[in-house]
Amino acid sequence: MPVSNPLSGNPPGVPAGNEDRVEVDVLAAIGNTPLIALKDFFERRDIELWAKIESLNPGGSSKDRSAARMIEDGLAAGLIGSDSTVIESTSGNLGIGLAQVCLAHGLRLICVVDSRTDESKQRKMRDLGAEVRVVTEPDPETGDLLAARLALVEQLLDQTPRSWQPDQYANPSNPAAHRETMAEIDGALGGEVDWLFVATSTTGTLRGCCDYLVDHSRTTKVVAVDAVGSVLFGGDWGVRKLPGLGAGIATELSKQAWFDHLVRVSEIDCVVGCRRLAHQGIFVGASAGGVAMAADYLSPMMDSGERCAMIFADGGEGYLDTVYDDAWVERELGVAPSELHAMSGPERRTARTA
Repeated sequence: MPVSNPLSGNPPGVPAGNEDRVEVDVLAAIGNTPLIALKDFFERRDIELWAKIESLNPGGSSKDRSAARMIEDGLAAGLIGSDSTVIESTSGNLGIGLAQVCLAHGLRLICVVDSRTDESKQRKMRDLGAEVRVVTEPDPETGDLLAARLALVEQLLDQTPRSWQPDQYANPSNPAAHRETMAEIDGALGGEVDWLFVATSTTGTLRGCCDYLVDHSRTTKVVAVDAVGSVLFGGDWGVRKLPGLGAGIATELSKQAWFDHLVRVSEIDCVVGCRRLAHQGIFVGASAGGVAMAADYLSPMMDSGERCAMIFADGGEGYLDTVYDDAWVERELGVAPSELHAMSGPERRTARTA
């Protein structure tokens, strides 16, 4: 909440008019991220395109919202005490969010990640006080790294006294946190959002946004953006080299999710989307690139004058060695730098890339 000075009406040292930028602690700064107009991403100029920039949460992603809500609800319900150990599976961003929240509440945290999680994100978790366990081998039955992470979480819960798992894959506090995300978008755009594009993983953001839209009788068309290789919503399992988009197993939250349209994007879609956005000064992570491309692919379905909103879950810092690395893209995705530039450079024309 904003800090006020009872003598002057302003926080000490803060010029008049800037009071709402001052918070009592880092957790109070979560949310109220900016909504930015993108004027040159679509070929069409008769559609409004807006991006919710979640990388400007203090931990760098939309997962700050989920982390804070799950821990605060767990504390309020008596599920967590001062001597508790929080143990959770994460592809990276939730672990960072949990680390800052657990640090603020004096709680021990163990994050279980896998080998796809960028080393910088692992280091950030550790720097914020979390213990990090890295899974390098997939689950022998499913071949999936997420399943292996969850198996290790169960093992650690059995071994650790007074431990608790937030369980982002089933905890209703996860989508509840993202009702506020949609409320911010809805309020900023005057309740007039014709299309909403949301990346899927746990589906917490998707569920929370949809719950808000139903509660407020909005007619917004919701597009779930999933990864090729994700099993969500009946997809076929496949190896996914970029974390944070899609899932190798259906989650409890995903089984109850709804949407109007589903778009599956490939890894090269995500790379191209990120590179195109970077040319406009928007530096985002892989899932955001996929969301932007999904919006572009469906733009022919949109009517003139419609308003489209996208949620960009995180920034690009954790993807410098993958999405933004030409050598990695050529080695792992088989796309040469010259071909990649033709698809994503400023002179490109809109084209389906997968």
